Parts: sequence; C-alpha cells; structure tokens
Amino acid sequence: MALFLPTYFSPISQYMAIANSDEVIFEVEDNYQKQTYRNRCYIYGPNGKQLLNIPVKHLPGTSKKKTKDTLIDNKTPWQSQHLKSLQIAYRNSPFFEFYEDDLLPIFSKKYAYLLDLNIDTHLFITDALQINKNYTKTNEYLVETEKEYRYLANAKQELDINFDGYIQMFDDKHGFLKNLSVLDLLFMEGPNSISFLEKKS
Repeated sequence: MALFLPTYFSPISQYMAIANSDEVIFEVEDNYQKQTYRNRCYIYGPNGKQLLNIPVKHLPGTSKKKTKDTLIDNKTPWQSQHLKSLQIAYRNSPFFEFYEDDLLPIFSKKYAYLLDLNIDTHLFITDALQINKNYTKTNEYLVETEKEYRYLANAKQELDINFDGYIQMFDDKHGFLKNLSVLDLLFMEGPNSISFLEKKS
C-alpha cells in the first residue's frame, strides 16, 4: 500500500515513487495545508524556476478544511495564465506539441474542487507515461501505511534524491533544475520519461 497526496502536476519525485509502486492510494481525508504541491507546481521558465499557483478559497471562520473539500478560487484567470506560461516555456521543447491537445481540456474545464483538478492532472500524466495502475482514495485518515509518500507533497522540503540529469529548455542559462513538475520531464523526454522514472526506487 503506497500512500500519496493528490498534487497539481506532481513533482518528478512523486512519479518516481508511483512508477515503482504496486498500488497507488490517494489520501483525501487529511487537513489541507499551505505551502505544498497540492495547489502548485514548478516549471522551467525562461527566467529559471517558475511557480504556477492555484488560488484556493479560504472561508471565514474555518481554520481547518479537508483536502477533498478545498475549493478553487476562480475569480482570477489562473487556467489561462498557467497554459500561457507552459506554452511560453515549452513550445519549442521536443514533445510539447505531441501532448498539447490532451492537456488543453484541463485548462478549459471549470473546476470547483482542487481534488478533482489534481485527479485529472494525475490521469493525464499516467496516460501520457502509459502507467497502467489504478488508484483508490481513502475514506478515512490513515495514520500509518506500508509505504508512506505523503511527504513528497511538501514544497518546502529539500529531498535527498540523486536525480539523473536530462536536457532542459533553459539549462544553458540557469543549469539543471531538479524535481520540477513531471511536465518538464515529459515535454523534454516524451515516451522515454517512464524509463527515467523506473530507474529509481
């Protein structure tokens, strides 16, 4: 049993763990926390590491809310902004054009809940990587599991993982940036991305 948090176009480290797990379970009964990959990802932009952040609603008088109940604040056009950022960063990458049509619905569909969006990004990535693994969601908070990967959602934590390098769009300017969104790997390596991920355990 490998337990993950559903995150937005998850970092490469999360898909390394998913690619090497027999079973994927998403924790959805936990309390939502800020400063995590639940509502953000990082890509390689022309100026280096670039944040794509999803605004979420913070309801007055509620100090805690569950991940599954977290609402997206759609007052700002975050979807068009994220799509434009991805197009600027990766339109000249080897494989962006190959995946773009399948990616577009995520940026046109109107989402109320963050969880629904994150599940759709997961389905897009697993389809693109041809990871044929079903997932389940928790119906109660799990304190302990056999394989614990919830920590991979912590955007502030520096992971002690030896990432192999691959060519990135702007590495001639800013060097290799590790553990970006798995989109960075996908647009640069295409079908070879899964081999990159499965080398890790």
